[in-house]
Amino acid sequence: MAFQASGGNGSGYRRRGGGGLAEINITPFVDVLLVLLIIFMLTAHVMEFGLDIDVPKTKFVKDTSKEMPVVSIKRDGSIFLNEQPININDLGKAITGLYGKPEGVYVRADRQTIWDPIAQVTAELGAEGFKVNMVTRPVDSGGKGGQ
Repeated sequence: MAFQASGGNGSGYRRRGGGGLAEINITPFVDVLLVLLIIFMLTAHVMEFGLDIDVPKTKFVKDTSKEMPVVSIKRDGSIFLNEQPININDLGKAITGLYGKPEGVYVRADRQTIWDPIAQVTAELGAEGFKVNMVTRPVDSGGKGGQ
């Protein structure tokens, strides 16, 4: 003995008057969501860019918007050219190769970096004929100076 609750049409739904059945098909929606999830998972690490460098604070910071190469020196003394690791001996050649003869070079150094790597980088850039611009942050006007 078989029991059939679908009304005999095999779809599980009852139709009245022979009209079409209006139901939402969520399969394409789920497919799109899964593709977007995969895209975001793959590109999430790309959005985490930049070096963690705590530059020193000063009372006056000149506001510039010129496009110049940026040499960053991390706390451990490692050197980066536009966030790519570089050897200090290749610094001048790399800047000239990428930018031609730029007006100057920005140097960002962590405030807890020992002085030796900073002095070596600025000396190397000066020997190559580049104008060296040190990157600093302005002191917050509401707090204690430099803290």
